[in-house]
Amino acid sequence: MARTSAQGRQNRVRVARLLRDLTQAQLAEATGVSRQTIVAIEAGDYAPSVYLALNVAAVLGETVEGLFAPAGDEGAGS
Repeated sequence: MARTSAQGRQNRVRVARLLRDLTQAQLAEATGVSRQTIVAIEAGDYAPSVYLALNVAAVLGETVEGLFAPAGDEGAGS
C-alpha cells in the first residue's frame, strides 16, 4: 500500500494524545494501526486516510478539523 506524504504539515495529534495521557502504543491499539503509523502521523510524515483520521479523532475526543486543519483554518467553511 502506498503511503500518502504529508511532509511539512503540522497537526495536533501529539498534543491531544498527551492531554489524554495516552502513549503512542495505546493510541495505535485503539485505532487499529501500528505505533509507527502514529509516530509518522504526529511527525507530519504521513497523511492518514479519512477513515483513520476519523478514528483517531474519535479516540481522542476531537474533531478531524481540530486535529488536522492547517493552523488558523480550524473554522474554515463555517
